[in-house]
Amino acid sequence: MLLNASQPPAPSSADTSPAALTLPAPLTPDHLERAVAPLDVRIAPEARERAAACQAFLAGRLDSGEVVYGASTGFGPLVGYAGRADPAEQCDNALAHLSCGQGEDLPVAVVRATLLVRLASLARGHSAVTPQVLDALAAALGTGFTPAVPRLGSVGASGDLVPLAHAVQALRGRGRAYVEAVAMPAAEALDRAGLRPLVLDGRDALALVNGTSLTAAAGGLALARLRRAHATALRLTALLADLLGSAPGFASAALLDAFGHPDAVRAGAALRGLLAGTVPTGLRPLQEPYSIRCAPQLLGAVGASLRHADEVIGHDLGGVSDNPLCFPELDEIAHGGNFFGQPVAFAADLLTLAAVQTGNLAERQLDLLVDPHRNGGLPPMLAREPGRQHAVQGVQIAATAILAQMRRTATPASVQSLPTNGHNQDVVPFGSQAALGALDQADSLRLLHGSLAVALRQAAHVGARRPTAPACADLLDRLCDTIPAIDPDRPLDTDVRTAADLLDGLGHELP
Repeated sequence: MLLNASQPPAPSSADTSPAALTLPAPLTPDHLERAVAPLDVRIAPEARERAAACQAFLAGRLDSGEVVYGASTGFGPLVGYAGRADPAEQCDNALAHLSCGQGEDLPVAVVRATLLVRLASLARGHSAVTPQVLDALAAALGTGFTPAVPRLGSVGASGDLVPLAHAVQALRGRGRAYVEAVAMPAAEALDRAGLRPLVLDGRDALALVNGTSLTAAAGGLALARLRRAHATALRLTALLADLLGSAPGFASAALLDAFGHPDAVRAGAALRGLLAGTVPTGLRPLQEPYSIRCAPQLLGAVGASLRHADEVIGHDLGGVSDNPLCFPELDEIAHGGNFFGQPVAFAADLLTLAAVQTGNLAERQLDLLVDPHRNGGLPPMLAREPGRQHAVQGVQIAATAILAQMRRTATPASVQSLPTNGHNQDVVPFGSQAALGALDQADSLRLLHGSLAVALRQAAHVGARRPTAPACADLLDRLCDTIPAIDPDRPLDTDVRTAADLLDGLGHELP
């Protein structure tokens, strides 16, 4: 069985060096993308010392008879009852009742990023885990091993309990896992990857599941992909304007400075850089359609949303998500809600809104390009022989369907709170659903951009002028080298994905 979600190519602009990642350290979305392949992760000596001190501190408090959630009690609303006396049995009990997820397996990239996020939190030394937990997570990330984790089951409060339970069970050799994207029993997968089954003790099980690591991982991956999509939208907008012979005044520095939004100013500067050297034809309308004229304002707003999400997700990737937390230096065990994924839930829903509106822009730009009444006289559907050929007609239909799906699934997850768990979790953020939804939107947006790119390439084949801006001409040449002209008609599903891969590989840094 192979994974049912395709993995986008690694971005050319990301740090793909083989250098080791030493924890604890703040993670970035680039780190999360690197984790799809074997990653050399090491635990700093001081982190091991803190973990050991924390573990000894917790053990002393428990020996003194102090009640500590999840270590000496039941879980969730059963906190008023005693837990298992044997720590290993308590670990088994925590994982057994949570191993109940449903739905398709999450992609390898998401699960491995989740393991990295969980390890980064535990390595900060407040969770009282045993050293073998840190070592097992680091070892797994250094191989092609990936737990099979079902998508459905987390409400993003009290941690991503259900998906993380499945991940931990696989690390113990129970359930299913993947090695190099091939599914098999977890015990066999561990053996093939050269890993030993994880042995749990103390509060290891609770510490492994009691954090919003899936939420943070999926949100970070969505952010990384949407950064590249934002740059792609700017590139394709510039190429469209140059092919049509539009005047670049819509990106005027004075105009956008007067608008007063810094990110619109940045988008305009990027467009001016891409359009540097363009020569308008003088044949376009005085005012272009909004899909060209308002692109700096729209994509500026997208850029502002990405910056906000980057800040929020960055805080999450650098923090500790667990409950309770141990602070030996303060002689304190603090019970609270650091497993509540509301910050990333809000940020992920914002990413969804930004992705869908960027998709709206791409679909309208595609429509403009295929309409002979607005595209400067190019043939309808960019067909060399309209009627005998149909060129990108099917591509547009598919793009419309993709956009409709994006719109239909854009309902915010972060406000869908439903009480559960015996009203112990009486308000929940659904952070994992928000983050996975944003990731889905990012992948759909890639396909819309691939569709627009195929049409732009075809426009050059049926009479559009060669771009006069060097950056636009270079992008068109890359597309022409990668995507053959549509003449005669042929299936274009692969071409759309190939174009999307090409654009994604250009990264998010603009000239």
